[in-house]
Amino acid sequence: MPHQRLSLCLLLLASNVLAQEGDYFPPPDNEGGWRTLTEPSEIRNIAGIDVRRLDQAFEYAQRTSQHGGLLVVRRGWMVYERYYGKGSREANPDMYSVTKAVTSIACGIMLHERNSEIPAGLEQKVFTRKYLPQALPLNDPRKGEIKLGQLLAMTAGITDSAAAGSGRTIGTMSSDFNALIAPLWSDPGAAYRYSTLSTHLASMVLRNVTGMELEKYIEERMAKPMQWGRWGFARHYEEPPLPHTPGGVGIAMRSTDALRFSYLLLRNGRWRKLQLVPASYIELCSHPSPYNPYTPFSLQFEVNADGHVSGAPRDAYFKSGGGGVAVYVVPSLDMIVYKMASVKFPDFPFDNYNPALTGLPQAYKYDGSRNDWKPHAFDQFHDGPIEGDTGVRRVLEMVVASVVE
Repeated sequence: MPHQRLSLCLLLLASNVLAQEGDYFPPPDNEGGWRTLTEPSEIRNIAGIDVRRLDQAFEYAQRTSQHGGLLVVRRGWMVYERYYGKGSREANPDMYSVTKAVTSIACGIMLHERNSEIPAGLEQKVFTRKYLPQALPLNDPRKGEIKLGQLLAMTAGITDSAAAGSGRTIGTMSSDFNALIAPLWSDPGAAYRYSTLSTHLASMVLRNVTGMELEKYIEERMAKPMQWGRWGFARHYEEPPLPHTPGGVGIAMRSTDALRFSYLLLRNGRWRKLQLVPASYIELCSHPSPYNPYTPFSLQFEVNADGHVSGAPRDAYFKSGGGGVAVYVVPSLDMIVYKMASVKFPDFPFDNYNPALTGLPQAYKYDGSRNDWKPHAFDQFHDGPIEGDTGVRRVLEMVVASVVE
């Protein structure tokens, strides 16, 4: 009988949590932050997670990069937060191409907020005097057919090769000049090709429509309402620093705020009583896009509708960046994940955790524990380092495998 009462109490507790989870939103870290479960039994009973499986995912993640961490939220409960090397809640590493996901969401807000100024929405052809006057006269007449949706789905035909003549640094890969002169490798809409310059062009459209730098727009429309902590953009790869916010790389958020961004997506663009992002735009990001019939990549997110990540639900979607950093959203499991990572390019003097990139203070001390780390083979099927996207997808599968219901 006592066991039956205990089981009933746990069931009632879980039911109460499930009823409230859609209404939960975390306060900022300086006011307590995410609600957290720490005991394995609580994590299993309330969040439906076997934390031992998350430990395995964390051990694997450590093999994929020198510095990083793994954070998991389920049903609004932080159930896992561990770091290695320079990884820290107080770190502000350049998240590289995860920036593209934030740029896309900012564009979704812009399309709703400035509908009268860009009435065709994603169908709008943008290489015009109104939206990209800096591009005129066009260096390729085909650019006149490029739509905003194609820029965001990377089917505009834009190639990043324009930056090669400048040494192909991160800075030149996100400069207005290189984005505007980037050659087309295909007709607009005819094929998919990953392109940082394509995303930067979308951010230029936002800048021209709103009259605000992308960084300022993100600050006003997302960071302030969601009460992010210290954040910024890595704009100091070159001297002088980039004059405009890079749309394709550079955002530097604290780990718990990267989770807040993903939680905004999980809650369909709502933050407390505010609909910050149109739910219809979240729907477009999280499903296969008509602007990209060639590969499972929507409006700056990799989508799993085709099941190519076989160990994850088909509604999972995510965005990865250099070194294997990634934010993940799994609506059917009411789960979000942040995989921190690091990368140091061979021709660059320091890694993405260096505060010189952002100008933000480093608010923690690194203990040097990973200074001697070297990439190595993971198993007999790898003869070298684990490739970034391979690690991103495998971590997703391992985290999903921790669900015990």
